[in-house]
Amino acid sequence: MQPPKLGRQTFLKDNIVSAASLEKFIRDIYDKEADDNPRYTGRYFLILDKNSKEILEVIHLLEKRWKLSVATTADFISAPWDENKLKDADALVFNELGIALVGVEEEKVEQMELSGTGFLIVPEKVVYIPDELPTDNDNSNGATWGIRITEALHSSYTGTGVKVAVLDTGFDIDHPDFKGREIIPMSFVPDEAIDDLHGHGTHCIGIACGSADPQGKRYGVATHAHIYAGKVLSNQGSGAQSWILNGMTWAANNGCKVLSMSLGSRVSEGESYDMAYERAARFVLSKGTLIVAAAGNDSRRSKNRFSPVASPADCPSILAVAAIDSDLQVGDFSNRAVNPSGLVDMAAPGVEVYSSWPMPARYRTISGTSMATPHVAGIAALLFEKFPNATPAMIESELRKNALPLPLPAEDVGIGLSIAP
Repeated sequence: MQPPKLGRQTFLKDNIVSAASLEKFIRDIYDKEADDNPRYTGRYFLILDKNSKEILEVIHLLEKRWKLSVATTADFISAPWDENKLKDADALVFNELGIALVGVEEEKVEQMELSGTGFLIVPEKVVYIPDELPTDNDNSNGATWGIRITEALHSSYTGTGVKVAVLDTGFDIDHPDFKGREIIPMSFVPDEAIDDLHGHGTHCIGIACGSADPQGKRYGVATHAHIYAGKVLSNQGSGAQSWILNGMTWAANNGCKVLSMSLGSRVSEGESYDMAYERAARFVLSKGTLIVAAAGNDSRRSKNRFSPVASPADCPSILAVAAIDSDLQVGDFSNRAVNPSGLVDMAAPGVEVYSSWPMPARYRTISGTSMATPHVAGIAALLFEKFPNATPAMIESELRKNALPLPLPAEDVGIGLSIAP
């Protein structure tokens, strides 16, 4: 079957965005694996030479040789590209990243692979929030255990003036705990506003940049950071990889110093990192933005099952964050550095973590590497406040230098527990 085009009446608009039909559509048509969560969208990335002349040549090749209609991100000057405005394009070229996204029949993709043009062709992934694990309420007083154990509670830094981007399921911008905060929202999900009807995004933003609940319990790390809330996953908690690439580019181009991504796709043992993500990550780093991502929740250590670090956290240019509990033990679900290209860089609180949730619930306690990741993002924001002229490499060095070594394998917790300055 021919994969649908990228345009308005398409697979992305009518399936990923509409309720639960994403999983059913792709599972039935494109992916016959036993995993209930399909891995691929049916579209492909062409990894191009970043030289501008080469990109122009590839555009010409797509149009003339393969008869594809091509759109480019250069067509969107004042705002990130919008899939609803691509009309009937067969391909989208990410000019800044040197990547092209194509939606054509499989036979044409095979022709491209055999054409000898030299660029790498990889399938576009379906991306998910890692499975959230509901737990009992955090009964700690004054501050959550995560804020206390990372020493964020006693830090003299608050993230003032530092832009932190969180790419997730959106944000409840009317949440009373964030009244008066500087918040820049942007949705990259076709036909869905920034509103977080899932909850995961609001929870992660609360950990990275929130403050305290009405009882004074502090749950956020960088309490005065500027919040850039990018919605890259639908209200069902899933989306297309291109949406994440769009969000990454947006965060970097807006001067965000920290980019937090509690999302991913499962990786098989022996599988290498995703080149499209790595290309985007290098661009983001070049703009001065540090990237942290969730290692993933696919392991079941109590059953002796250890899964590799998920994508995109397994990329060399992205810091992978594992989850530990209040006893400084690895979360049962937290993934391990199984593959050579997917290391765990550090660990942070990720079990029974209390944070903000969309109203009217207001708060919720859940577990996952999704919760560990924004702890590190918030700590990175504190470091950027302390060292305002630092590069991402310098902040990464500080994160490693300040980390508390743990008596646990490096493949599980990396350098150790992330500690605030």
